[in-house]
This record gives sequence, structure tokens and C-alpha cells, in this order.
Amino acid sequence: MKITIRHLRTLALAAALATSSAFASIPGEQPHSGNPILPGYYADPAIVSYQGNHYIYATIDPWGGEQLSCWESSDFKNWKLNLLNWPTKTACTGPTSMGAMVWAPSVVQGTDGKFYMHVSVGSEVWVGVAEHPLGPWENPLGDRPMISADFDREFHMIDAQAFIDDDGSAYLYWGSGWNWVNGACFAAKLAPDMASFDGEVKNVTPPHYFEAPVMVKQNGKYYLMYSDGKTTIDTYQVHYAIGDSPLGPFEEASNSPILVTDHSRNVSSPGHHTVFEKDGQHYILYHRHNIPFEPVHRQICVDELNFTPDGLIETVTPTHRGPELVANRLGNNTSIPASATASSFRDERTAPNHVLDNNYATRWQAASDDSEPTIQLEFDSISQVSHQELRPTFGWKEQRFIMESSLDGTSWETVADYRQSPISGSPITLIEPVTCKFLRIQFVDAAAENPPSLIEWLAY
Repeated sequence: MKITIRHLRTLALAAALATSSAFASIPGEQPHSGNPILPGYYADPAIVSYQGNHYIYATIDPWGGEQLSCWESSDFKNWKLNLLNWPTKTACTGPTSMGAMVWAPSVVQGTDGKFYMHVSVGSEVWVGVAEHPLGPWENPLGDRPMISADFDREFHMIDAQAFIDDDGSAYLYWGSGWNWVNGACFAAKLAPDMASFDGEVKNVTPPHYFEAPVMVKQNGKYYLMYSDGKTTIDTYQVHYAIGDSPLGPFEEASNSPILVTDHSRNVSSPGHHTVFEKDGQHYILYHRHNIPFEPVHRQICVDELNFTPDGLIETVTPTHRGPELVANRLGNNTSIPASATASSFRDERTAPNHVLDNNYATRWQAASDDSEPTIQLEFDSISQVSHQELRPTFGWKEQRFIMESSLDGTSWETVADYRQSPISGSPITLIEPVTCKFLRIQFVDAAAENPPSLIEWLAY
């Protein structure tokens, strides 16, 4: 029986390799693409920089998780996943809370040096404070939200975004609609504690507004940017309006929207963004849908954002390559040349060769009827592997697998075993030196509704 199973699995691996190499890539699937910049499905990004590191906070797809993801990088190319102590759905649930999970963070460093997060949980705005971007975070209001769901039941109390003006004054913008229509944007000056208001709340809703407000100041003008459309189809897009004060009024610009779906580039529903500046260049950090389009799987991308001499924001061209900021992700760290095979894959877009292409828009996913899926690397020759990096598609989930090595593809030795004690994270770094020609990972307890999936597997 063992011989038969091994024989069948070998045939499956060979068939998977032959099939996966026969499919042509589509725009966005080319190797070494800079966008998306994060491996996996995340949305609604916010960003801060502190002591030489950058931190991207993002919603966990599909449609939020029990907690929030935070990605850390020193070079803007290689990002490490962290899961924060707060917010969580449990900690941010009160008498007025609704069922929505943890969504849409905004993080800024206050004039006091502390970090302040405004985040949507249960269709309410909650506030947190920390001494460091990774926390620990705590709610200065105890166990209650800053803006409850019943603040105005006609509108959706989500997508809060804080802005600190040049004089140190802070403002908060938030609001959306229900059923993808009739969004409203509320704004108010924040008190020094960043958890209460210093003045009245105003409705500053500009034309074509649905959600995700972002305030940007440039040359004395205030640019209220926001998203409109429906993120579950291809109509989501970024608009903007201009005002002379942080509380408006705001007039939509003549060339708005400035970031839209581009089917020719295979870019769908870009939006819910933030804007940051690095080395004198503005960038727009946003989510768009994965390839091929799946309504609940969004990915984080970055492109340049520029202003015209007459004070407009230039139309943004969404790219797969990304700006120079994210180019050459691997740098001088050349991985060992290899080919990839698997016991199964879902379809041509999730073939095993994608784990070697240095492109976070592609992935391998096992077929749903493969209860013990295996993915295997074969090196061009017997190689000395010092360490490996695995980037699971769902890095926040526990992974159960055994990794083995072989010199001949017949006799196998254990490199790492996470079948009883699962591991999570991204990247999962394995520092287990081994000499081999083959490496394989066999997942266990694979559920049909959630087959194992890897975005990258590189050996060095």
C-alpha cells in the first residue's frame, strides 16, 4: 500500500508540474513584481514610521478578523507580520456594538510622542494609545467606544482617520453609509487626549463620498480624499475634494476620481487608502482586489502620488511593478534555484511554481479534496540550505505540517515538524541547515473549506 500511495503521489507531482508550467501569466502575475507589497489578503492600510522602521496596520481579510495585523519593515521591501494585543473583537464589544469585526485602523504619533489608534470594531470607533507602534495598546476610555454605533443610526460609524495639522491641532474624520449608498463624512477637532472632541461634530460630506476619509495638507490647502463605489465589485475608487481649512467646506476637484479600476492592467477596485511621504516623494498606500478577482480577498499596494503645479492631485497609475521604493525585494539574497511541484492545486492560477516567483499576487493552493497536500522543491543539484522563508497566504492562521529533506527523492529525513505544535506568522523562518536535493512540506488536517496555501517558499 505504501508503494502504491508513493507511486500515485509521484504521478500527481509530475502532472502538477507539467500542467502548471503550461499556463500563460496574466497582467500582475509576472515574477519579481513589487505590488502587492504584503503577502496575503489585507485591506484598509494605515502607516507610521518610528526609529527607522515602518509599520503598516491593516484589516485581515475576509472582512476583518478577531484582531488587527501590523506589518513591520526597515527597508519597505520585506515585511514581518505582528498581531497586536489590542484591538480585539472581544475587548471592543459593548452594549451598542454590532457584529462587524476589527476593521480600518488609523494610527498617528501625537505631539506628546505617543501613538494613537482609531479603529472600527462592531460598527463603532474605538481609540487606543501606546508608547510604541507595536504596543502594548490600551483603551484610554476603558471598555467603551469613542463613537458608538448609535451616534447616528442613519449612517455607519466606521473608517475613522486622524490628522495632525502643522500647528499640532488634531482632527478626526469618519463615516460611511449602509448597503453601499448614502455615505456621510463627519469631522471634528480632537482634544489633546485624542479620545474626545474639542468642539462640535460637523458633517463635511463632499460629492461622491461613501467612506474611508483621508486628510492630506499640501501648500496650505486641505485635501479630503475618500473612496466611493462598491468594493465587492469593480466600482470602488478614490476621489478627493479641496478646502481652505481642515473642517471645510470642501469642493470636489475637477479631475476627481484619481484612482480607478483599470481592466487593461488587471487592477480592480482600488481604494481605502492612506498617503505618506518619504524622501520628498508622496505615495498612496491602498488596497485592490487579488488576481483573479475575489470579492473578499484584497491586497495592499503602493504607488507614487504627485501634485500638479496648479494644486491638483495627478491621476494615479496603478502598477504591478510598484515604485522604486519597493523594487528589488530580494536584494542580494539570491535563493537556491529550484522547481516546485505539488500533489494538487486548485486551478491554473494557484499552481505550485508560484511559490518561487517573488510575486505576492500569486500563490499555490491545494485542491479542496486533497486531505494531506504536499508541495515539493527540487534543486538543480545537491545544495546546502542554511535557512528557509515560508510566506503562507494566511499568515495569521496556525499551520500544521512536516518538512522533510532528501538527497534522492526516495529516502526522507525530518527537518521540522509542526504537526502537533502548529506555527503561524509571515515569514515563517526555518534556520535548520541541511544538505539535500529535495525539500517537501506535507500539511495535515487539511480542511476542504480552507486548503493549505503558500505565497512564497524560498531556500537560501
